Amino acid sequence: MHDHGHSHAHGHSHVHAPKDFGKAFAVGIFLNTGFVIVEAVYGILSNSLALLTDAGHNLGDVMGLLLAWGASVLSARQPSARFTYGLRSTSILAALVNAAVLLIVTGGIGWEALTRFSRPSPVQGSTVIAVAAVGVAINTATALMFMSGRKGDLNVRAAFLHMAADAAISLGVVLSGIAIVYTGWQWLDPAVSLMIALLVIVSTWGLLHDSASLALHAVPAGIDTEAVQAYLASISGVAEVHDLHIWGMSTTETALTAHLVFPGGYPGDAMHSDIARELKRRFRIAHPTIQIETGDLAHPCALAPPHVV
Repeated sequence: MHDHGHSHAHGHSHVHAPKDFGKAFAVGIFLNTGFVIVEAVYGILSNSLALLTDAGHNLGDVMGLLLAWGASVLSARQPSARFTYGLRSTSILAALVNAAVLLIVTGGIGWEALTRFSRPSPVQGSTVIAVAAVGVAINTATALMFMSGRKGDLNVRAAFLHMAADAAISLGVVLSGIAIVYTGWQWLDPAVSLMIALLVIVSTWGLLHDSASLALHAVPAGIDTEAVQAYLASISGVAEVHDLHIWGMSTTETALTAHLVFPGGYPGDAMHSDIARELKRRFRIAHPTIQIETGDLAHPCALAPPHVV
């Protein structure tokens, strides 16, 4: 009777966004919701498409912050009999929905900006300047709250990038308002709106790509599959590595499964511990599951061929 020795090398180190990001999300949502209302009202009163465009974009950011905050809370929930990984993947779904909504809304705003070139309307430049200046301050302050966590979590990075981009966009609206006051060129308002739309699309495309990749269980960015394969193959006693899979459990956690063939038999728990520690240290993979096999030709592994998944 042959036993493949199904065992696990676990190095659990679940890394979530720090707890103080909950406060950052709450403050960011409160400030930006208030600013969206102010910006939309004054955008209508001043007849500024640039302000309305930025208000629409900021509304999308508020939705994104709500999604990211909710996902960060759900991701911390314990596993259940039905959801054995917990709800960690909600952080990936939140980033994906956030990016998709922003692109759709921005596309509509861009189209409106293009149509306004043929029928420019008078814009109250002084109102545009004052409101957009408030936006610069609010968005800069919000971005700074997420700055420290932007490298460790896709959702926090999304929040930081959106707020930083908003600050730059609001600054552009301020400059367009100044230019309108001094030149009277009303076409500057739709022109700035179009530039805002293009900037949002460019900044959001990377988020859409990364979140869609994670949703499809792609290897997270920054992890070299061949390097992981080479490390596992170099372990003393390993004759073969197959059925290697690496994917993101959430926007902050990476999992791995692999079959290692040890002709000499089960290497012991110490070896498992060493493998888990090295995978975490070298590749930031904190949830590895290793299946040990001996390579018995009478009982070959059905998942060994490269084309079998």
